[in-house]
Amino acid sequence: MLQPHQPLLDAVVPPQRIPARDQAGPWHSEAVCRRDEAGLFFAPSKEPTAARLSREEAAKRVCARCPVMVECREHALLQPEPYGVWGGLTAAERRVVLARRRRREAELQRAVRVAAAG
Repeated sequence: MLQPHQPLLDAVVPPQRIPARDQAGPWHSEAVCRRDEAGLFFAPSKEPTAARLSREEAAKRVCARCPVMVECREHALLQPEPYGVWGGLTAAERRVVLARRRRREAELQRAVRVAAAG
């Protein structure tokens, strides 16, 4: 779960650090949210802001205790999933993470081109 003072970037686990899962079954079979009501993770239409924020925090608390939170987050970032709380991140938070990853990738590519030209 993200704390209000915790930078969003710190909440993201880089793909190279994702632990390998046992191949006995898909990661989502171990997801804690499978036992919770889906309504906690997806917004009803015309949900008031205060209700949405409360629901999202409750969903993030479920994610925080999930053994496959990292896999879930990476799935949502790679798909990308446009709605709901996945891996402890809302859709808006995932957009920020994706934008940061794109910027970081572009910076790395520029650095490689400069080094190769140099």
